[in-house]
Amino acid sequence: MTRVLSGAILIVVAVATVWFAPPLVFKAVAFLLLCAAAIELVGLARTSGLNIPMWPSVTGAVITLGALALPASTNGREAAPLQVVLLAQFVAVSGVILGGWNGGSDALARVSASLFPSIYLGLPLGALVAVREHEGPAALFLLMLTVMVSDIAQYYTGRLAGRRPLAPVISPRKTVEGALGGLVFGALVLTIVGVWWLPRVPIALRALVGVTVVALGITGDLFESMLKRSAGVKDSSALIPGHGGVLDRIDALLFAAPVYYIVLQYI
Repeated sequence: MTRVLSGAILIVVAVATVWFAPPLVFKAVAFLLLCAAAIELVGLARTSGLNIPMWPSVTGAVITLGALALPASTNGREAAPLQVVLLAQFVAVSGVILGGWNGGSDALARVSASLFPSIYLGLPLGALVAVREHEGPAALFLLMLTVMVSDIAQYYTGRLAGRRPLAPVISPRKTVEGALGGLVFGALVLTIVGVWWLPRVPIALRALVGVTVVALGITGDLFESMLKRSAGVKDSSALIPGHGGVLDRIDALLFAAPVYYIVLQYI
């Protein structure tokens, strides 16, 4: 019951935020989600034995999101481009690790893990904000709906027809049949509903994008499961009753969002 209730609340909040929230409120929610997910990711790294600094890693991810999500200029001043932001983070985080290193063989792993929240979280969430900013709420919600339908289809197709494990070492319950069900139904959602919510993209390209983002969503889910299994934990946190943490809820979007953003912006 707790899982169902919290899931329903999450859906209502997500729909209301995407469709009706003013741009400033929507961006504030995105930054809050990023902070929560980044804290969870640093926690996973520490549980895995990598003692990385919390706030430089979280702050770097926040700045990366800002580089994509905030206006290019304010009061006539140009914002720092993304490559400058990432370079500055590299220098700052490397300096923090250098100052706190006391020997051992984990220096490279700690630097890499400290920069990872910016790439794994900051860039995809920034892409989601940019999609809403440039394409409107419908385009963003179409991606979210596609991933949600795919998740549901994977679960029920897997329960009804699942036989062959998809990735037994990472997620023993996922099956090839479930993944195929999610692929079909998710791609159909983006292809068909996109007639109204993404009409400027031709139907053949919508179908291709649908298959691609669903496949990437499944990969993103498995990737986060790999991180948790490596750390020896079931959920990224206990923040959401019955659903784990923020990372557990957005893992599929983190892999799907960049490609969706690239298609809408450049193709």
